[in-house]
Amino acid sequence: MLDGRDWSKVEGASPESLNLLASVAPTGFPVRLIELLRVTDGGEGPLPVQPLWFCLYPAAEIAQIERDGTFKEFFPSLFVVGGNGGGEAVAIDLREPTTAPVVSFDMTNIDLKESVRHIANDFEAFVDLIGKE
Repeated sequence: MLDGRDWSKVEGASPESLNLLASVAPTGFPVRLIELLRVTDGGEGPLPVQPLWFCLYPAAEIAQIERDGTFKEFFPSLFVVGGNGGGEAVAIDLREPTTAPVVSFDMTNIDLKESVRHIANDFEAFVDLIGKE
């Protein structure tokens, strides 16, 4: 899936971690995320668009963030899957459930109009950007 790309890959997620994630994931989250985590349960690499770097969180960490509601109060309907390592989260925007675009947001700015930036129209298009400069 990420062959030939600039990506620091780790071993794929365990079936237990993927099942845990699936059990807490909201309706409309993309199956392609599970496919990515089967290949690399975390990792990092460049993006050719802002925020320019992507750190994929491990499946168990994504599940924990969702279960704990870490971002729910100020960033509702944003399903966080990673960050850029510098204060921005990368999330699937479930406010648009038919397309579920991928966005980034400044974790310190709760004004969604200012904070949320579009990265890709859907998770499939986002995966195409991972590991490219």
